[in-house]
Amino acid sequence: MKTKPVTVPEILGRKASGKKITALTACDYAFARLLDPTAVDIVLVGDSLGMVALGYENTLPVTMDEMIAHTRAVRRGLHQALLVGDMPFMSYQVSVEEAVKNAGRFIQEAGAAAVKLEGGQRAAETVAAIVGAGIPVMGHIGLTPQSVHQFGGYRVQGKTFLDARQIRQDARHLEKAGAFALVLEGIPADLAGEITADVKIPTIGIGAGPLCDGQILVLHDLLGLTDGFTPKFVKRYAELGALAREAVEHYIEEVQAGSFPAREHSYQVAREDWPAKTGKNCG
Repeated sequence: MKTKPVTVPEILGRKASGKKITALTACDYAFARLLDPTAVDIVLVGDSLGMVALGYENTLPVTMDEMIAHTRAVRRGLHQALLVGDMPFMSYQVSVEEAVKNAGRFIQEAGAAAVKLEGGQRAAETVAAIVGAGIPVMGHIGLTPQSVHQFGGYRVQGKTFLDARQIRQDARHLEKAGAFALVLEGIPADLAGEITADVKIPTIGIGAGPLCDGQILVLHDLLGLTDGFTPKFVKRYAELGALAREAVEHYIEEVQAGSFPAREHSYQVAREDWPAKTGKNCG
């Protein structure tokens, strides 16, 4: 277990040290408590919570108030990892001023140490303004889920020469704007390796191969708590969803059979001070 909280300068230093960065998402106090004793470096309160916690079809309906509430809950349970809040759709696209204000809410109201936002060259001015306000920014390029309709679905990006060149340029623009790290999502592994070698800030991959400076996964995916389609890049390290359903079925069976609660699950109180049985009730 770490003894000091992870800081932005520490994450930046990983580029030179070569020690891989580990990052996971969390969306509530309970998961934050589970992650806090581990050596995970970054915990992102991602807008993916819209799907894994709120039941939305995608990340687009997630609001600032929802993100602030979930980030605040994670902050209560997290003391070691660097806490990053994910700026939701339309919280930074309308104007630079509004973007800075919303980024500030993550720091002031929710206790985050940094924010993440999607977009490359078009977001560079916004990133620079937020960094200029003293708020560290993590960039996110490649497959950016908030642009799902523009992409026509969750599809690997950077497969053509022109698209790959644009993503490389996006990385350089965000580095120049002051981002302290870049999430590379859904791009070919060799392109991620080229970007990692090209920029001086750490890259954190998700569906971007092993050549990044670190990796991030959605915690619910890692633990096997999600159903349905599983992206190729996800490794399920446990199947807790199946275990949870099995436990619930076992509980139902025992309640219906009358074996739960048993004596060891029930309170026993000495009744020395109760009146002797007279055939009358306590009333």
